Amino acid sequence: MKRRDTLKALGFSGITFGLAVGPAEAGVPLPPDKKVPLKVPGGRQPFEAERDVKLHADKFFTPQELKTVTLLSDIIIPADSKSGSATQAGVPAFIEFMMKDVPANQTPMRGGLAWLDNTCRKLYGKPFADCTRAQQINMVDQIAYPQKAKKDMSQGVAFFNMMRNFVVCGFYTSKIGIEDLGYKGNTPNQWEGVPEPVLKKFGLSYT
Repeated sequence: MKRRDTLKALGFSGITFGLAVGPAEAGVPLPPDKKVPLKVPGGRQPFEAERDVKLHADKFFTPQELKTVTLLSDIIIPADSKSGSATQAGVPAFIEFMMKDVPANQTPMRGGLAWLDNTCRKLYGKPFADCTRAQQINMVDQIAYPQKAKKDMSQGVAFFNMMRNFVVCGFYTSKIGIEDLGYKGNTPNQWEGVPEPVLKKFGLSYT
């Protein structure tokens, strides 16, 4: 897929996502007698920060599943001349967090990944992550465009739609994604006064 196709195929609404990750959240082991003070980001309550720490410490994806999620993320949004790829923007970690933050996502995600591997075994004799790049793209092309997909690919289409939602939301709420959009936010202008031609027109001047 091309990035242009990704955006054309998806009408999405952005979500905000910002968490401070310390050594404990990142999974770095600490001595039993060493306690790291809880960091509470602005706008969050202590109980929310505690929950974030717990969610970061837990693992949802197996190594094989995470490999597949990473490959799919970069197929959906690859690097181009303008910006980095989905994985460079941290999208797989974002999706991992969202699986734990909203448990209702877990069954559709895990079921979809299993469907993808089973289908690839039937078509190519191996799971998605072990397929060649050409085989991976061929598989994605069969489920990425709902109106063109065959009926027996309906489960794959539903899974890929969900996956694309997560990838796009994760990417375009990251630093790389925001820069890719060219969003400047509320940046102050530099006022240099009324232009000289306008002042002359009304017979005015700064002196």
